[in-house]
Order: sequence, then structure tokens, then C-alpha cells
Amino acid sequence: MNYLLKISLIGLLLSSLGGCISINGSHSWDDKDWKSDQEANRKIISELVIGAERSNVLTRMGTPSFSEAFVKDGDQFNILFYRTHHIDSDGETTKDETTPLVFENDKLIGWGDDILSSIKP
Repeated sequence: MNYLLKISLIGLLLSSLGGCISINGSHSWDDKDWKSDQEANRKIISELVIGAERSNVLTRMGTPSFSEAFVKDGDQFNILFYRTHHIDSDGETTKDETTPLVFENDKLIGWGDDILSSIKP
């Protein structure tokens, strides 16, 4: 008898927890978030100036989707990747959906794939 009561309570608990999770097929709130984030990122990037300090850019842009760093010929390079263009609705941001911001010794030297490929070791 005690066993049946425990099973019933567990079943009731699980069914009530399941009701707390709701999945909306349209995900409209999620779409607005990534769309507005991408738009904001593109706007801020368009206002950046060459020579800007990395710390200032991080303050304006926030946490990047990806980052890389390396030393080449004694200079330190930091690359911050920000999502700027949606490609695939798979729930994951990939580097091909981002714009790289390239810093040499903590100064912005450019953004985009061309500048990135020019400095890669």
C-alpha cells in the first residue's frame, strides 16, 4: 500500500513538473533576441574606429561568441567574434555567422574575414 502511494505521488509530481515546461513552436521571443542582438552588433561594429582599445570595445560589445589569441613576430593578436548574420536555424552560433574583430597589442586593427586571414599564422 505504501509503495502504491509513493508511485502515485511521484507520478503526480512528475506530471506537475512537466506542466511547467512549455515549448512554443514559433519561438518568436527567441527569434527577436538573436535578431536584435545581431542588429545591435552590426550597428556597434559600424561605429568602431581603428585604434580603439580592446577593453573599450569589450565594454561596448559585451561578451563575444568566440575568441582567439596568439603571438606572431612578438605581437599579440586577439580576435573577438560577434554574431552578425544568421545562417542556419540550428540553435548554435558558428564562426561563419560572426564578424571577427582583430586586435594587435590591444588596439583594433580591423574587422572582417580579410583582415583575419592577413594576420593568421
